[in-house]
Amino acid sequence: MPQPDFSIYNNSWYSSGRSRFIEALWFFIGLPILRSRLIPSSSLRAGVLRLFGAKLGKGVVFKPGVRIKYPWLFSVGDYSWVGEDVWIDNLALVSIGANVCVSQGAYLCTGNHNWSDPAFGLFVKPIELEDGAWIGGRVVICPGVRVEQCGVVVAGSVVTKDVLAFEIHFGNPARLLRRREFHI
Repeated sequence: MPQPDFSIYNNSWYSSGRSRFIEALWFFIGLPILRSRLIPSSSLRAGVLRLFGAKLGKGVVFKPGVRIKYPWLFSVGDYSWVGEDVWIDNLALVSIGANVCVSQGAYLCTGNHNWSDPAFGLFVKPIELEDGAWIGGRVVICPGVRVEQCGVVVAGSVVTKDVLAFEIHFGNPARLLRRREFHI
């Protein structure tokens, strides 16, 4: 029976869309500023992200400890929050709408490996969080997932499939709990 053979692994097809020099500037200068717990200013974090190509709306909040692999593959709408220690592992575009909350410790992963490929080939797929979505603490969002308008993912869940508008999902793998309703 065939087994993985990492000696034939090849992801040379992948490009972040920027030069190695820009990647190095980000990793050695931009990312440490973004992650720093000594810098209380969310607006400074947003400014550094914009400098490196992120598309950010107004009033976006970035808490300390946030890690973003490639800011040029990242966009966020107005008044969204990205909590402490969120890791956006974006080999592909991660798009976050307006008024979205990504809670502390969440992990958004756009890349993985094909476990049926002996070469363990890399694949990448974008992630989209639409307006009003709420991603709970320590949630894992897998490649290619879309959380539609006002969708909610409960803390600690692992999302492998899309979350439809106004649905609340929980568990591993995440599944429908109930509809989200607003009481005004």
